[in-house]
Amino acid sequence: MMQTTVRRSAARVFRLPAFLSAASIALAACTTSPEIPDDQIADYYAFIESDLRAQGLMRQERLPNDAPVTLAALVRNFEEIALYDELAVQGNRLVERRTRSNLSRWEQPIRIGVIFGQSVPVEQARQDIRSLNAFVKDLGRYTGLPISVVEEGKPNFLLLFLNRAEQRDFGTLLGQTNIASPAIVDSFVNSPIDSLCAFYTAEQVGRPGVINSGVILIKAEHGELMRRSCIHEELTQALGLPNDSFDARPSIFNDDEEFAFLTRHDEALLRMLYDKRLKPGMSAEEVRPLLPAIARDAASRAGLPLAREVGG
Repeated sequence: MMQTTVRRSAARVFRLPAFLSAASIALAACTTSPEIPDDQIADYYAFIESDLRAQGLMRQERLPNDAPVTLAALVRNFEEIALYDELAVQGNRLVERRTRSNLSRWEQPIRIGVIFGQSVPVEQARQDIRSLNAFVKDLGRYTGLPISVVEEGKPNFLLLFLNRAEQRDFGTLLGQTNIASPAIVDSFVNSPIDSLCAFYTAEQVGRPGVINSGVILIKAEHGELMRRSCIHEELTQALGLPNDSFDARPSIFNDDEEFAFLTRHDEALLRMLYDKRLKPGMSAEEVRPLLPAIARDAASRAGLPLAREVGG
C-alpha cells in the first residue's frame, strides 16, 4: 500500500440533545466530541438528523432553483475537491490537515462487498442494499466504471454498517491483518461519535494516483435518510473526490449538510474526474488548463445548465 487517502465526514452538532443526563453534558463540554452511552447513540443521531431537517438542511433536490452554477465555479470546485485531501497521516494517526494532492481515481472494476454487524435488523440491511444497488448503477453511468455489489469472490471495496461496539471489534480484527495501515485501524477503533461516516482508500504500489482498494464505515445507529446520505457521499468521494469545500453549492461535498444526496453539480464533478483527457497522478498544474472544456462537456452530460457569469 503506497499511499492512503482518507476522509472523515462529520455533521456539525449544534447543541447537545435533551436526553443526555447533566453528568454526561458536563463531561461532553470538556471534550471535542460528546461522550454518549452506546444505548443512546441512535437517539443522538436521530436528534442530529431532525435538527438538520428543521433548519431546512438535508435537502434532496438534484437541481435546485436557488443554486445556479457557473462554468468558473464548476472548475474551481473540481480543483478544490479533487486535488486536495482533508486528512493526512501523521505517525500512526490521521490528523486534520488540508494538503495538496494529485488527481486520483479508479482504473479497474469496483467490486463492493457489504458487511452488516449483528446489531443491524434484517429489514434495515435489505433497505440499505436496495439504496446501494440503485446508487451503484448511477455511479457506473457517470464514471464509465464497472461497479457492482458482490456476494462471492474477492471484493476490492468494503462497505461496513457497524454500531460502535462492532466498530471497535472490527478495528481490532483489521489490525491483525495487512489490509489496512495503523492509521486506518486507529480511525476505526477511535472514530468519534460526531464522525457520522468515513471512507478510506489506498493507491496501487507503483501507480501513483490509481486507487485500487477502499473501505467505507457507516454508523449503523443512523436512521434511513442519514445512512442513504452517507452511501452517496462516501462512495462518491472514495471514487477520487476526497475533499470538501464550503464554496461548493449545490453539493454534498460541503460539510454544511445542506444537501443529502448527489446533485447534478456533483454528477458533473464525477464526469470530469473520469474524463479520458485526465490521467491519474496528474498535478493541478497539468489538470488546470484542461478543465474549462472538460467542465463544459461534463455539465452538458449531467444535465446541469451553466449560469452566466456576473457581468457576463
